Amino acid sequence: MAFIAIVLFIALFAFGGNYFGWQDPSGQVQLALVCAFIFGVIAGLKAKG
Repeated sequence: MAFIAIVLFIALFAFGGNYFGWQDPSGQVQLALVCAFIFGVIAGLKAKG
């Protein structure tokens, strides 16, 4: 499951703008993706134990 999450994050971070067509000159969408990934890791670790 962690492998799938990492692959999806990398794919969205690298190619999400082209795939979904969003305009992000200031990098705010990529910052939101990084924050969501980090918060997901933290939540997963807390839920695990």
